[in-house]
Amino acid sequence: KVTWTLLITILGYASSLPVGDDSICTAEELAKYSIIFTGKWSQTAFPKQYPLYRPPAQWSSMLGVTHSSDYSMWKKNEYASNGVRDFAEKGEAWVLMKEIEEAGEKIQSVHGIFSAPAISSGTGQTSTELEVHSRHPLVSFVVRIVPSPDWFVGIDSLNLCKGDHWMEELSIDLFPYDAGTDSGFTFSSPNFATIPQDTVKEITCSSPSHPANSFYYPKLKILPPIAQVTMVKLKKNQLGLPVPHLNLPAKSNEIVDSLSETPLDCEVSQWSSWGLCRGSCGKTGSKIRTRFVLLQPANNGTPCPNLDEETGCEPDNCV
Repeated sequence: KVTWTLLITILGYASSLPVGDDSICTAEELAKYSIIFTGKWSQTAFPKQYPLYRPPAQWSSMLGVTHSSDYSMWKKNEYASNGVRDFAEKGEAWVLMKEIEEAGEKIQSVHGIFSAPAISSGTGQTSTELEVHSRHPLVSFVVRIVPSPDWFVGIDSLNLCKGDHWMEELSIDLFPYDAGTDSGFTFSSPNFATIPQDTVKEITCSSPSHPANSFYYPKLKILPPIAQVTMVKLKKNQLGLPVPHLNLPAKSNEIVDSLSETPLDCEVSQWSSWGLCRGSCGKTGSKIRTRFVLLQPANNGTPCPNLDEETGCEPDNCV
């Protein structure tokens, strides 16, 4: 009888523990971090169809949440929620905010929401602060790529707690994702809903495997990171307050990344039909066909070939 009582007590205690990676966090209850987002979307690193105007390359505001394993903002190979869809396609955060709030009220899985200002160029920095809890040590966020059909970068459920301590600092390279809700291939594609909706997928240099895709670089093994996020744990001073942190400017803070130069080969159209044969009757004449440049080369990519070609022929309709 004593054995059964003890077993039931142990099982009852185990069932009350949170499920997931955050269940083993025994660090101090609260920790505060500075989160710095760095855009690396330059014309040098991503020369293909790089948007220069209406609108130029830029980043939306960051929307993030600290949470437990009971909540998920987005996941690779799973369907995006309506809120993530609206944010990835249009940068509208209202529905996603409601989803976060409802999850927090229903299953108490959310500790806090954080946001950082937008960046008005493809390269630059923005930052904010976030607070994690020992029962809510996971961080997720999304930042929309502007312009794009439904492309974004972000982090899904990053655990900042390692056993009995919080991580002091970490940096993560970010790569583009497709939300699976719009079927556009290029940054400036018109709105074309994906029906039925697809799952969230990482965009690579070879997937989608289509020459029209703005991230299609078949000669590369991997895309250069399009952004980076750095999180630094803030220390407390003797009064128990966070050390003052100087926010990085969100605009006009160009990041020079000389290492990320992606060669872009010239692309030309198919040849046109041969033109009329010109020349004097009884003598060999000549005819010409032409083609035009679809994509100018960049960063020491393969130069464009000749755009016209001439060959001999016999003039027609001689009198």
